[in-house]
Amino acid sequence: MKDDLIKEGKFRYTEKGEGTPIVILHGLMGGLSNFHGVTNFFPDKGYKILVPELPIYDMPMLQTNVKNFAKYVEEFIQFKGLKDVILLGNSLGGHIGLLHTKMYPKLMKALIITGSSGLYESAMGDGYPKRGDYEFIKKKAQDVFYDPAVATKEIVDEVFATVNDRVKLVKTLAIAKSAIRHNMAQDLPSMTTPTCIIWGENDAVTPPDVAELFHELLPDSDLHWIKECGHAPMMEHPQQFNAILDAWLQKRKF
Repeated sequence: MKDDLIKEGKFRYTEKGEGTPIVILHGLMGGLSNFHGVTNFFPDKGYKILVPELPIYDMPMLQTNVKNFAKYVEEFIQFKGLKDVILLGNSLGGHIGLLHTKMYPKLMKALIITGSSGLYESAMGDGYPKRGDYEFIKKKAQDVFYDPAVATKEIVDEVFATVNDRVKLVKTLAIAKSAIRHNMAQDLPSMTTPTCIIWGENDAVTPPDVAELFHELLPDSDLHWIKECGHAPMMEHPQQFNAILDAWLQKRKF
């Protein structure tokens, strides 16, 4: 999907299909390619799929936080002239989607979160004490998935490069701390946007009880589980993820 990146103003994104807009928000260590299953499936169902590259490492240090990423998403939505938006976010992307929905509820048609931070997440470690150790990073990357084989060499190499880049590492840790500070437990009960929660039963980063708590606190939510699945269901079980989401969108008439 890198080849398909559209560059307009300060935004870089991919766009596919026509219809109701679904804006996809990637996670801290996740790229646009993590959502290939979604971007290849839903345009034929009558949706416009947009995946902006979030400025994870591009903002000034003091502005590198969840709230400013949510504002960036809003700027992108306004720039594209989108209305009745459905947001889909994984991990940090889910957290950004939740905060955006809280800040701009009138623009939101629906929200889908999977392996989302915002209540609790198990980080890779505050200091990455073994960041020069490739095998250590490989194991950490594999732990994100139920099936360690999903953590391809390309994925491991990208994580390894990120944690060994001092600037990116410092910003990664700043974002992780910002995510912890922006705990949304108090906000969720007043957020009435219809929300689809899709979770891996074996998620070790945001464990299953986090999904249960999201479901309990969000007034209008549906919770769906995927077996033998870790932190990124749309990568590990793309067909099942798409089937669950497609059925939910049809049931809700979105």
